[in-house]
Amino acid sequence: MVIADRLKALRKQKNMSQADIEKRTGLLRCYISRVENGYTVPAIETLEKMARAMEVPIYTLFCDSEQRPKILNPRFNCKGWGTSGRDARMLNKFRRLLSRTKEGDVKLLLFIAQKMSQRKKVLRKKR
Repeated sequence: MVIADRLKALRKQKNMSQADIEKRTGLLRCYISRVENGYTVPAIETLEKMARAMEVPIYTLFCDSEQRPKILNPRFNCKGWGTSGRDARMLNKFRRLLSRTKEGDVKLLLFIAQKMSQRKKVLRKKR
């Protein structure tokens, strides 16, 4: 199902008008109409606002089932490495610590790792 159709169906299911969504989100009604008719692709922040306005979890905008989808660990998912032994224990500890870390700090850590990997590539090319 297209996100536009899903938004419209949820709004109608909740017996809400576009004006109701406008009041609750601060988005213009003409913008809400454009989103619902598929002329505009909303940002994730906009989808969060609309889900909050309709008092539904955001995942309901993306799936038809009533069951909450299984959540994978999106922050760190390596295939092959860390599947067993000492590496697996270290990877699990790293995942656990990252899940408790503030979003800004995670972004900083990933930025530093990215810069370090770029530097390593530059050093390899110089050799």
